[in-house]
Amino acid sequence: MSEPGLFVVCKNCGSEVSPYVTECPYCGQRVRKRAPRLDRGEQGVEPRGKRRRGTRRMPSLGRIHRDEIPGIAPDTRPYATMALIALAIAANIAIATEQVSFFDIGALVPGHTEVWRYFATPFLHDNAGYELVTLGVVAIFGMHLERRFGWPVPIVLFLACGAVGAWAAIQLNDSHLPFGANGAAFGLLAAWLVDDRLAARRGEDRGNDLLGAGVIAAVLLLVPLMTVEASAIAGIAGALTGAVLAVPLSTLVRR
Repeated sequence: MSEPGLFVVCKNCGSEVSPYVTECPYCGQRVRKRAPRLDRGEQGVEPRGKRRRGTRRMPSLGRIHRDEIPGIAPDTRPYATMALIALAIAANIAIATEQVSFFDIGALVPGHTEVWRYFATPFLHDNAGYELVTLGVVAIFGMHLERRFGWPVPIVLFLACGAVGAWAAIQLNDSHLPFGANGAAFGLLAAWLVDDRLAARRGEDRGNDLLGAGVIAAVLLLVPLMTVEASAIAGIAGALTGAVLAVPLSTLVRR
């Protein structure tokens, strides 16, 4: 289709008028029967869904790698954190079959405090609300720590904080037997918080939501008031353990 000229000349008055009008705006004389069709397509813009053969697609953004953007976690799946939560859920399923008891798979009871039970009891819950809260906290902060430091970190912190919390509750004769992931969840939260504050001292502004972390910590503190399964001593001891372990972790392994 040929492009119209810049103007046409009215045969009646001799004025130069737009090629896209049918009547002269000066004298009203009809200059053409109808105006040419307007090309609504923009030059260089192709219809959506169509692509010329041989042209290349725009490159898509790849996954974020370690050290690519300071303070931003690499784009990896938190498999270790997911495995910890899956083990706790599997323990519930095993109990539901009535083929094993809580004692069989590691619950701490008076007179039975073998070492392996301190590491097993954080996976055991007999209260759905308690389990939902603690495993939710483990999922949030375990994921952040795993993406920043690697998969072994949430596993070590979960087991260490949970075991130390259970041991402290037994040693201090807490009226609540240590049961569930209260100490482990507190430990992961404390480790994340200490790492964030140490990073801020180094000048790394990660923009994390500290108010949200404070709300989560307050909820964990209230859990022992809601169920006899949660030990406040286990929670405090787990938090202290996580905070202590986070210091060398954050300063020696910067990612």
